[in-house]
Amino acid sequence: MTSLLVIIVLVLLAVAVWQLTKIFDLTQVASTSDNSQIATDDDNNVQGYLMFGFLAFIYIFTIYGVYTWGPLVLHTPASEHGALIDNLMNITWVLIFTVQAITQVLLHYFAFKYRGNKDKRALYFADNNKLEAIWSVIPAVVLAGLILYGLYAWTNIMFIDEDEDTVVIELYAQQFKWTARYAGADNVLGKANVRLIEGVNTLGVDLSDPYAQDDIVVSELHIPKGKKIHFKMRSQDVLHSAYFPYFRAQMNCVPGMVTEFAFTPIYTTAEYQALPFMIEKVANINAIRAKKSLELVAKGETGLDPYTFDYLLLCNKICGASHYNMQMKVVVDTPEDYKKWLGEKTTLVSEVKASKAEPAAPDAASAPGKDSTLAKDTAAVAKIAMK
Repeated sequence: MTSLLVIIVLVLLAVAVWQLTKIFDLTQVASTSDNSQIATDDDNNVQGYLMFGFLAFIYIFTIYGVYTWGPLVLHTPASEHGALIDNLMNITWVLIFTVQAITQVLLHYFAFKYRGNKDKRALYFADNNKLEAIWSVIPAVVLAGLILYGLYAWTNIMFIDEDEDTVVIELYAQQFKWTARYAGADNVLGKANVRLIEGVNTLGVDLSDPYAQDDIVVSELHIPKGKKIHFKMRSQDVLHSAYFPYFRAQMNCVPGMVTEFAFTPIYTTAEYQALPFMIEKVANINAIRAKKSLELVAKGETGLDPYTFDYLLLCNKICGASHYNMQMKVVVDTPEDYKKWLGEKTTLVSEVKASKAEPAAPDAASAPGKDSTLAKDTAAVAKIAMK
């Protein structure tokens, strides 16, 4: 209701301004104002100075934005290839800002310098080969360099050697949660198909496949530090995107196909939490949350819990109403802790067997101190009596 009232007020305000403009035009009928619609020298001077004003606005806002929102960008990468990604991004930003600074200054300066003047005549020439060569060759060379560097980075990141020692993990996406499946001791994932989804087997793993016998399904992702992790990704329903911001990794999860990505974590969760910038960031967040908690408690509501940093797997595609809530905690362990954690997990085959096993109902035959033969005879007599 409040939004509707605000819209109505804004519409009425716009109508009022429009009416005032019409009234102002009517009051100028008898005036000697210039209505020729032809720009004068004064008009051109005003437009020239406005160009400089807009140029100042661009750079003031840019500097303000970098100062205000600069600290919010991702900091130290937590994967081996992250530094390469950041370096490529930083080179791109520097080039963009340099070109933007030069071209915008020239654009607005020339708009002012060569503004219209009745005492000047515009000089027209059809072409200038030198200028054409400069603004064609230089961008082509720079872009070619960026593209070649990007291809080098892409090849280094995306190439996964089949003989390389990796940990194979499947990421299964569905609205609106993630599930991880570990390949087990054989490091080969069992076959899977959505048509096989039933009961505990929510990923549709083919339990008759020999490679599926040691697969482990979990809802919290643990990976070892210093080991290359080979992710294979599937989607059950719509297009999702597996996004690891601090690992500088992202890959779409497409229904009907398997996509892949690999990276090597270089910081455990505890090590990353102990980095100076992260300690400061967490402290700032908790200061804001503490202030907000005081306001909530004053209103009789529950305060906010303190924030603790964790790696997260997020969905970077708008996949539905609860897209914002589609995330999974990622824990980077030492190799020893990872091995211990994985050893405590139960295989999917065992979970399915346990879910199908029906608890045995207590009867006379299994009761302690009772003769099994007597129990069987009693049951037979009872059946005859019922007939």
